[in-house]
Amino acid sequence: MNPAEAIAELKELSTQIEAVVLAGRDGRAIASSLASDSASRLAADAATLVAGADDVRRDLGRDALHQVQAATPEGSVFVALDGDRMAVATTGGDPTVGLVFYDLKTLLRQTMDDPVDDVVSAAKDDDVEA
Repeated sequence: MNPAEAIAELKELSTQIEAVVLAGRDGRAIASSLASDSASRLAADAATLVAGADDVRRDLGRDALHQVQAATPEGSVFVALDGDRMAVATTGGDPTVGLVFYDLKTLLRQTMDDPVDDVVSAAKDDDVEA
């Protein structure tokens, strides 16, 4: 499934996810439910979050990072990792953590055949384009 279709399906099915970005681990947005500028910022911020969490993981001598959640009372940011890609989502307060991660991992599986370099990010007004 192409990234735009997978994101559109996820947004249709998930009542908890407000925004979603498929990105490279380098922070470059591939496809999103957000406008291009917002998608780029969220992808870059998620890459920074993952890098910080990975530093902590490394300092603790733990295995490779698979997912990250940053939560506030107003909402959360979720990042699921798969090779050179990551799926990033924002939610409102008190999301069902396991379900959001399941949805993001499904997005990564659905789009695994689309190489990062072959897709360009673009989306406006929650209408997903690729």
